[in-house]
Amino acid sequence: MSVQFSPFDYAIHEDPFPVYARLLEEAPLYRNDADDFWALSRHEDVAAALQDFARFSSSHGPLLDEVFWGPQASQSISFVAMDPPAHTPLRTLVSRGFTARRVAALEPRIREIARRHLEEALERGGAFDFIEGFAARMPLDVVSELVGVPESDRDDIRRLAAVSLTRQDGSQEVLQESIDAGAALTDYYARLIATRRQAPTDDMVSVLIEELSDQEIIPILFVLLAAGSETTTNLLGHAMYWAWRFPDQMAKGLGGAAAAWVEEGLRYDPPAVGVGRLLMEDIELYGTRVPAGARMWLSIGAANRDPRAFPDPDSFDLERDTSKLLSFGAGRHFCMGSTLGKLEARIALEELAAVVSGYEIDPDGVRRSHMGNVRGFATLPVVVKPR
Repeated sequence: MSVQFSPFDYAIHEDPFPVYARLLEEAPLYRNDADDFWALSRHEDVAAALQDFARFSSSHGPLLDEVFWGPQASQSISFVAMDPPAHTPLRTLVSRGFTARRVAALEPRIREIARRHLEEALERGGAFDFIEGFAARMPLDVVSELVGVPESDRDDIRRLAAVSLTRQDGSQEVLQESIDAGAALTDYYARLIATRRQAPTDDMVSVLIEELSDQEIIPILFVLLAAGSETTTNLLGHAMYWAWRFPDQMAKGLGGAAAAWVEEGLRYDPPAVGVGRLLMEDIELYGTRVPAGARMWLSIGAANRDPRAFPDPDSFDLERDTSKLLSFGAGRHFCMGSTLGKLEARIALEELAAVVSGYEIDPDGVRRSHMGNVRGFATLPVVVKPR
């Protein structure tokens, strides 16, 4: 039977790795007629396409979901769905909030936030949902500090963001509750912007209001607050889960190798499993002509498991060379928040290692989230062993 792949398939959400292996060997250029897209999976191909915005355009957005894909994508996710030259000035402006100096200055506050949430989780007796109790809370607090969302509003923002991304099981259909949550977020961001226009502070919104209209800022806030927290949440969940599945690597991670734990977690099971691109001209790949206008799926998850780039790719190994990982993309759309995300994850795992000598996960309580381009846990029940 020929390999079958769709980013919307719940079975693949649960365990994509056997399918990735088959794509890499049997169908490095894959065609899905039902969902109308082509997919590239080998590391060399995905890396090249990510850097070639002239042929692999971001103009229709990175998501193949029917509701998000199209020429209108930039209206909801701003420069993420743009190519140069329109992309360049917006990205440059937003990147002011992610300078090395600004990110480094956040470290003491990130550590304080991590300790507070970890202490609250451990107060429950050592058994808690790692996602809800820690991994979802800490990153949202950090990106909220950067953007300027007050602490009193963060739980509501996290809840609305989660609901806005909810889909009917097995469908790409947007639920009314998701539409309502998105509208509530839009209203909140508009009020936040208005407040900063009256009294600017040293946050991202105050930077953006200097040059952009409200209509230009709101989509950027959606990207920063949703992607900025969701990516790190899923990274932390995967790091915990796979270290548990490889106990010798858990010992290394808890023993002081937090930075390597983050890097291998990003490679082994990346939060963003792929991105969509619009093909701008006819090309030939693996002896097949792919026409201009085709929807392309660049499988980051498969590329990170390509044995041509990562020997013995199915082993979770904190000592491996991860310099070729594609988890944050490449080229003009390389994730500008990558340094912050890795810093957050490292600090979170360091703080965990400072108070925990080991942990177990209840596999019966593990639940996956279901989105086409993002892979993560909805629940991850853990029982920790305090030091």
